[in-house]
Amino acid sequence: MPRRIIVSGASGLIGSALVDGLRAGGDRVVTLVRRPARTSDEVEWLTDTRPLDPQVLEGADAVVNLNGASIGRIPWTPRYKSTLLWSRLTPTRTLATALRALARDAPHFVSASAVGYYGSRPGRRLTEHDSAGEGFLARVSVEWEKAARGAGEAVALTTLRTAPVVHPEGVLSPLLTLTRLGLGGPIGRGTQVWPWIALTDEVAAIRFVIDRGLTGPVNLAGPERATANDLGFALARRMNKPFLLRAPTWALRTALGRDMADSVLTTDAHVVPEALQQAGFTFTHADVEDAIAAVVPQP
Repeated sequence: MPRRIIVSGASGLIGSALVDGLRAGGDRVVTLVRRPARTSDEVEWLTDTRPLDPQVLEGADAVVNLNGASIGRIPWTPRYKSTLLWSRLTPTRTLATALRALARDAPHFVSASAVGYYGSRPGRRLTEHDSAGEGFLARVSVEWEKAARGAGEAVALTTLRTAPVVHPEGVLSPLLTLTRLGLGGPIGRGTQVWPWIALTDEVAAIRFVIDRGLTGPVNLAGPERATANDLGFALARRMNKPFLLRAPTWALRTALGRDMADSVLTTDAHVVPEALQQAGFTFTHADVEDAIAAVVPQP
């Protein structure tokens, strides 16, 4: 039987790929959009102060919440940091309130979070059982997950702690430009562990979570450990470019601001997808080099 899946944030990189995958699999997808609805598979929301009608969600098999402004935009001014927080908390609280009204009749709530939850923890192997770390993105992720839990204990909840996506529109976006210009090289120490995931596996993992009814926090990160140097060198090799010019930490902090530099580029977090692996999920792209080869053509 085709399922009915509600998706918010469907216009983003992950959301659009997920909607395509669900529809290709025969599911009916209804998207929540911040403009007047154009088709019967769209519902307008968050364009005024009215709450979301719980009936919009009633009878669905799952509600997937993927809203959130991009952390890749620079600089992180005080105003944009507020946008990063607001764009995550407001949609999540709106959905949680509507789902809470449905109580035990509510669909499975699959709500985005991020591996930034763990902060920087050098030398640690981080699973879903580990506590939150320090830093701006950790604080944002903690509040994001708290907002999702506002749906109430009667609602089945999954929080997707997603790693940066290895894709030209994801974590590779600024690196592609630098590498193409021959300016690729170690970022900070370069030995810091960067969580990552291929877009194909991100989408497959979300569908797996829905199919299996997994609840609780789930790390969406590739299974093989990779450092910033591993990713950068693999990209440079794929593009037949050098990997020589180091960007020191002090320069990153000066150019981008301490919060962004420390939360995104120099953070060190070996995040392990334990919940997915224990449930039997199989990754298509098990290492970062393979993930890069899948989306970056050779010259």
